[in-house]
Amino acid sequence: MLLRRAVLLAALLALPTRAAEQPLRAFDQVEVAPARTSIYVGSVALTCAKLTRTQGVFSTSYAANVFPYFFYSEKGTLSIDFTDEMLRRLECGEAVEFKGRAVRTDGDERRVKGKATPANAASGQVKVRVFYSKRIELIFNTTYRFSGVDSSARGD
Repeated sequence: MLLRRAVLLAALLALPTRAAEQPLRAFDQVEVAPARTSIYVGSVALTCAKLTRTQGVFSTSYAANVFPYFFYSEKGTLSIDFTDEMLRRLECGEAVEFKGRAVRTDGDERRVKGKATPANAASGQVKVRVFYSKRIELIFNTTYRFSGVDSSARGD
C-alpha cells in the first residue's frame, strides 16, 4: 500500500514538470520589430529576420543601416543565449536579461546584451545593447512577439 502511494505521488509530482516543458516549443520563434537609434548627426536602423531557437540559442540574420554614413552599414548573424529557465520566467511575466553576439559577414564580432520585459506571455518590450567598440554602445528599444504563443495566456 505504501509503495502504491509513493508511486502515485511521484507520478503526480512529475506532471507539472512535463506540462511546463511542453509549451516551450511555442517559444521557438520570435519576431522583433525593426528598431532605430540616434548617433552623432545620423541614425542606425536595425532589422532582423525571425529569430529561431535551437539548443538554447536564438539566431537570425541582421542588417544595420547607418544614415547618412552608409559605408558603416553592415550585415551578419545574431545569436542570443536563452535557456529554458529564462523562457519560463518570461512566460510568467518576469523581465529577463540576456547576452549574445553579432558576427558581421567579414567575421568581426560584437558583444550584445539586453533585457526583455513581457507585456503578456506572447509579447513585450526589449532593449538591446550592441557594443560597437570599447567606447561606443548602440541602444535599441523595440518590441518582440513569439509566433506560437497565445497572447491571452499567462504562465502565472
